[in-house]
Order: sequence, then C-alpha cells, then structure tokens
Amino acid sequence: MTHDDIIQLFSNWNDAIQTGDPDKVTAMYADNAVLLPTVSNQVRHNHAEIRDYFVSFLGKVPSGVINEANPRQLTDDLVSNAGVYTFTFGDGAQVMARYSYLYQRIDGDWKILEHHSSAMPEPV
Repeated sequence: MTHDDIIQLFSNWNDAIQTGDPDKVTAMYADNAVLLPTVSNQVRHNHAEIRDYFVSFLGKVPSGVINEANPRQLTDDLVSNAGVYTFTFGDGAQVMARYSYLYQRIDGDWKILEHHSSAMPEPV
C-alpha cells in the first residue's frame, strides 16, 4: 500500500462518519476491534460497544481533517497511521486530538483493528 492508500483509509472512515449512520461506521471496524474514543472514558471492545459510541458521537455531526499523518506499512496485511486530526462539530465547536489507527486486511477488506483518539493535553 502506498502512503496515499493508507491516508485514504481515514478518508473512507470520515466519509462513513458524514453519513450519520452508526452501522456504516461500525462496519469499518474488525469484529474484535478495540476503540479508545475521544469523548468517552469507556474502552469499546466489540461492534455493539463501538456502535453505541457512534450513536452518541454522530449526534454531534462531526467532520474530521488530518493535520499530521504518519502512515506505515507494517506487513502485507497490517498498516498503521498515527498523527493529529481536528474534528469540527455541527455547532461549530472543534477538538484537536491525537490518533492512531491499526488496519488489518480481512477477507480482502481493510478493517480498523485498533483506534485510539485522545484530545490534545495542552491548549492549542
């Protein structure tokens, strides 16, 4: 996979976010994915828990933009991307956060295996 292909995986996820459909977003994650979300203290371990998070999160009408990306090809079936992104919400509020995604190719499709997102600890 190229640098741009790995960045496109985020774009695909962000496009799913834009639909407002938690099922479309949840489908981007592997069945055994782990999500450490930006605006929840609860670690999410499966599709039911991940979907529950996105039901609430999507109600804020988020849209993400990558500020810094560090994509890496780890193996033929594992790629990662870590950096900083900014979410703008429907009410105009913004949050800048650090992120990391670990993607795994499963049955020919790239799925999110691990996703960590945490708000920046210092004022920006």
